[in-house]
Amino acid sequence: MGKRKQLQHNQLMSGNQLCCRRHEEMEVTEEGRRQVEEQVEQLLAGQGSEVSCCDVGLDQSKPATLRKNVTYIVCGVIFNDKVKEEAGFDCEPITLLLIQEQGPQWIRFIFLARVTGGNIKSLSAADQESLQAFWWDRQSVLPLRGRDILRLIDCGLKYHQDPWHPVTLPVDLSCRHVLQRLVLVFTNSDEQIWILLIKAPGLHLPTAAAVKTHAVTWAANMVVQEAMPSAYYDHDVNTLGVFSLQHNGRQHGKTDGVCLNTLVALVPDRVQRNEDGEKVEYTPTGQPPPVENPRYVWLEVRKPTLREKLLEKTKNTSILPLHSLY
Repeated sequence: MGKRKQLQHNQLMSGNQLCCRRHEEMEVTEEGRRQVEEQVEQLLAGQGSEVSCCDVGLDQSKPATLRKNVTYIVCGVIFNDKVKEEAGFDCEPITLLLIQEQGPQWIRFIFLARVTGGNIKSLSAADQESLQAFWWDRQSVLPLRGRDILRLIDCGLKYHQDPWHPVTLPVDLSCRHVLQRLVLVFTNSDEQIWILLIKAPGLHLPTAAAVKTHAVTWAANMVVQEAMPSAYYDHDVNTLGVFSLQHNGRQHGKTDGVCLNTLVALVPDRVQRNEDGEKVEYTPTGQPPPVENPRYVWLEVRKPTLREKLLEKTKNTSILPLHSLY
């Protein structure tokens, strides 16, 4: 495509996008806007929200059933007055430090915790869950079956000394599948920010099921692929972290799932190509890519306090990290 034709094409697309944005804004009622903004503020505050439906990927997912198709690992990092780590006491969780995942079938939740009672296990009392419980001075040789625990200890020490995200503990709300609920945002250079929503039933944040063959965070990619397939390969879909985690687990096979309420940023790829595969200069439009699926709509955040909070979260790492180990 020649430069002149490309320019005309870009101008036409800009006009179409502007028209599309106006049409989208007309579809969103003030009541709908208020409800969405309230829900996002709840999640930002570490709270949860009932999972009433799954919008994407349900046909590729099975209900989570512990010891059958999902394994949750709970790891506690505990420090005493001399800053030494141990395992084996009764403890109280202070906050989640980190979530690690290898798809919906293996998820590890790492907590910072404090001792509330009990006694350290002796070798004679050791079991499969705690073969050798003892205090470690972080200097002596440490016999371990897996060295990855050292990274978790360092993570706990870092947070213990200088917390970098709000206290985050699981919210007692039931969920049947392993899900990712998305606060999926697009920002421009003028610090305008939009959230991607699904229109029915009622305006709401997209919820997508994790699929066995991919990382849990792949759910966000599925949403973007469905909403705007033409723009998908020109953007990065980045799950920045977790606002809150929802789990109940009281009914085996029915509430064994988790819902991760996540912040996801849709970021333009600076290296783009035309239909012939040739690199073209990236020209920002100042607008999110147009949705092509009528199920979806972009909503510009107008509430100043919410806008500022979301912008702050997208610019730094003050949010519970979610690491894919694939």
